[in-house]
Amino acid sequence: MNAAIPSRDASVMTPAERALASQARAELAHLAYPDRAWVTPVTAGGLPCADVLVIGGGQSGLAIAHGLRRGGVFNVAVLDGRPAGREGVWEDFARMTELRTPKAQNGIEFGQPSLSVRSWYEARHGAGAWDRIRRIPRRDWMEYLRWYRATLDLPVENDVTVSDIRAGPRPGLLEVATTRGNRLARSVVLATGFEGGGDWHVPPVIAALPPGRYDHACTSIDFERLRGKRVGILGHGASAFDTAMVALRAGAASVDLCFRRACLPVVNPHRHLETAGMMAHWPALDDRVRWNVARHMQAADQPPGVASFQAATALPGFRMHPASPWNEVSLDGPDIRVVTPLRTFRFDHVICATGYALDLSARPELRRLAAHVELWRDRFEPVSEEASPELGAFPYLGPGYEFLPRDPGNGWISRVHAFNFAAYVSHGPHSTSISGHKHALPRLLRALECRLLLDQEDGILAALHAYDERDLIVPAELYSLEETSDA
Repeated sequence: MNAAIPSRDASVMTPAERALASQARAELAHLAYPDRAWVTPVTAGGLPCADVLVIGGGQSGLAIAHGLRRGGVFNVAVLDGRPAGREGVWEDFARMTELRTPKAQNGIEFGQPSLSVRSWYEARHGAGAWDRIRRIPRRDWMEYLRWYRATLDLPVENDVTVSDIRAGPRPGLLEVATTRGNRLARSVVLATGFEGGGDWHVPPVIAALPPGRYDHACTSIDFERLRGKRVGILGHGASAFDTAMVALRAGAASVDLCFRRACLPVVNPHRHLETAGMMAHWPALDDRVRWNVARHMQAADQPPGVASFQAATALPGFRMHPASPWNEVSLDGPDIRVVTPLRTFRFDHVICATGYALDLSARPELRRLAAHVELWRDRFEPVSEEASPELGAFPYLGPGYEFLPRDPGNGWISRVHAFNFAAYVSHGPHSTSISGHKHALPRLLRALECRLLLDQEDGILAALHAYDERDLIVPAELYSLEETSDA
């Protein structure tokens, strides 16, 4: 079935990219065993029902759709609220020049070299180009994802926003409210990225400013408005340095980057965790181990990207201020007055690079579900010195990324899978990132396919008994031979 996959966007590919896409589709045809659909279709009230509905058409959503097809599940829908080709963060608020992830990562190509980012990069930029880069450029990663989607003709519906997920019209079904009407599905996957379980965090001292005087680094920013301005940034992570770099290049007069720590993190603990054993078998770890790894990751954090750090610190007008949390923020005439333990600043505009706050109820599609799922604080009680209210608010997910209901009567909740940052404690801090896909995707796909099989368990024997496709044709005369005597 995979051999017939067309390329919708072949006209915008280079000849080398088109040749690679044709090679990838031909290889898929060779590898497609077993390739027939095996899930029995269902309808409800005359409406069709997707076997799996994926919310989010970025890197995870694309890979999930492809992985399900490889497993013989073809009735898949992928919804994304952004325009086609702008899914995910890469053309919006991701501002780094290159990915933080080591370029040797793999996963969404599912072991097929012609679908890999390396093969695409060399087709796009020429032989030897891969060896000349240290990490994958951000814009090239997005171009690769566009090529991947077109090559596989993945079923993404763009400009569709989801506002609710609820129990369907009968057991075993979910109803998903969207801007294009209600949809039915047997399972739903939230492939909604870093912000998919909450919202970006704005400290109250900054939120008290008029809206036009501040931005969050993980949202769209009109940098032209900052030309000639004094800009203050709170935070020390990747988005802080990325935003500082872009602001100064756009003409900001100065950028003062302030953060609470006495010094920047220089060791990235994610690299230590990225082993096949840890990434493949994380859910089997004891709860206390998972909890305390998450605590360590919070405490240690990770450095900003090397390229962005070097670029920002080399620009005129950049200044970095450790041990400088913002204790007071107020308007003083036309200025924004910021008081830290070390000095007082005056800015024209401020930007929060303050990360993310997990709050399921902050997501419109999860408000109904949020009050009914098991959280880590419901399932695990740490000793006092290991307490963390922030980690306790994360959902306690099952082995296939599924939410677990507090009340067994809400079984529909376990048909919703959080393949996003909400899985941080349950499945590890890397699992839904680029570096974790190789081991996390198979875990999710097995769970989705197992659920579909169990849904039709009652009909397996009847279907087997009714199966009559013949392998062998036996001539009738072979059954009517008469015995002969020896006389």
